[in-house]
Amino acid sequence: MNKKVEKSRKFLFISRWGESLDIALATLEEGNEVKLYIEDKASKEIGYGFVKKVQDWKKHVDWADVLIFDYTGNGKICQELRAQGKLVFGGTEYTDALELDRNFGQAELKRHKINILPFKEFATFKEAIKYVENNPNAYVIKPSGETQELKQLLFVGSDDTGQDVIRVLKAYEKSWGDDFGTFQLQRKVKGVEISVSAFFNGSQFLTPINITFEHKKLFPKELGVSTGEMGSSMFWVKDSPIFDRTLKKFEPILAKNKFYGHIDINCIVNGNGIYPLEFTSRFGFPQIFIQRAGITEPIGELLYKVASGRNFGINVKKGFQVGAFVVVPPFPYDDKKTFELFSKDAVVILKKDSLEGIHPMHLKNVNDQWLITGNTGIALLVTGTGLTMKDAQKMMYNRINNVIINNCYYRTDIGDRWFEDSDKLWSWGLL
Repeated sequence: MNKKVEKSRKFLFISRWGESLDIALATLEEGNEVKLYIEDKASKEIGYGFVKKVQDWKKHVDWADVLIFDYTGNGKICQELRAQGKLVFGGTEYTDALELDRNFGQAELKRHKINILPFKEFATFKEAIKYVENNPNAYVIKPSGETQELKQLLFVGSDDTGQDVIRVLKAYEKSWGDDFGTFQLQRKVKGVEISVSAFFNGSQFLTPINITFEHKKLFPKELGVSTGEMGSSMFWVKDSPIFDRTLKKFEPILAKNKFYGHIDINCIVNGNGIYPLEFTSRFGFPQIFIQRAGITEPIGELLYKVASGRNFGINVKKGFQVGAFVVVPPFPYDDKKTFELFSKDAVVILKKDSLEGIHPMHLKNVNDQWLITGNTGIALLVTGTGLTMKDAQKMMYNRINNVIINNCYYRTDIGDRWFEDSDKLWSWGLL
C-alpha cells in the first residue's frame, strides 16, 4: 500500500477534467492534506467521497504548501504563483506553447537541430485535398488548437498515394464545414512509436528517465478508432540515446523558463533516425498512474521535491510496468444520452479487497461504493509490474479479472508490442 511521509504537507490539485484524482488520493493516503479543484462542469462530481473538493481553487492558494496543475494552458498562472513565492508543479508559457501550438513545437525542435518530419498547416479542407493531390504520399491528419482534444479526428493514412487521406478530408469537409479550425498534414514514416519523458526541477532533468509505448486504438492489434489512449507499457532507464538526441537538448531553455514539472516527447524511430512527433508538457494520462506503479517513494513527496527544485534520483522498480484503461459506453465518444443510459452511476465492484494496482478514474465514492461519474466512461486504470513484460502483463490482467463493471471493455494486448519493438530498437542501437 502507499508509503507514509515523514512530514505532512498541504497539496492543492488544480485539475482540468479530474484526471489527477488517483495521484491526489495517493498523496492523501500517504499522510498529507489534499484539496482537489476540477474546472470542467461535467466532471465536477469526480473525486467526491475520495478527497476534499473545492469550488474555487484561488481561495485556497494561501493554505497550500504546493500547487499541482495537471493540464497545459495554465503556464502564465503557474509563473505568476511562482513569482509570489509559491511552490508549483506545472507548466510555463513556453512549455504550454510546445504542446498546444504544433507549429511552434516543430519550429523549436528544428531550432535545437533535431530532425522533424515534413508537415504543412492548413485552414481549409480544400487546400489540403489539393496539396495531397499534387504531392502524393502517406500522411497523418493532425487537428490543432482545441480540436486536438477530439482524438478520433486524428487519422493515420496508410496509402502511399494519399488516397485514403483525401477521402477522410472530404468526409471531414462534409461533416465539419469551416468549423474545424487549423490542422496539419504530417508526412508519415514507418517505425516504432516510442515516448521519452522525465521530471524537471527548474534547472535540470531528474533521472531515471521513462520510456513509454502507448496503445491508442480502441481494439487489440491496433484496430478501430483512435482513442487518445487505451493503455501503455513502460520502463525506467538511467540513459537513453533517444532522450539524449531529443529532450536533453531542451534542458537549457527549460531551465531558462524555470519549468518545474513533467515533459514527454513522442517519436517515431527507425533505422534512419529519430523523428519527434509532439510534446506533452504535463502529466501524461494514463502515463503518470503507470509511472506511479513503478516509483517506490511517496508520489506526493516526489511532486513536492520537484516543485521545490531539489536535485535527486527517483527511486523506481526494476523491470516493466503496464497499465490498461477499463472503460464503459460511450468511450471514446462524447454522447450524453448513451452515458446516462448505460454508465452513469454504474457500480464498480472489486471481488477482492486489495486496491493494489487499481487507480480510480472518473469515479465518486458514495457510502464506500465506487460509482462512475463524469461523462467520458473511463472507470479505472489497472496496473501491473514485473521483472519481465510477461510478468507485468500477467499481474495486470489478474487484477482486471478482479473487477466487475457492467458493460465494461478494455484491450487484452497491452504490452504485446514490446516483444517485436524491442528487437527493432536493439538492432537500431536505440535501447
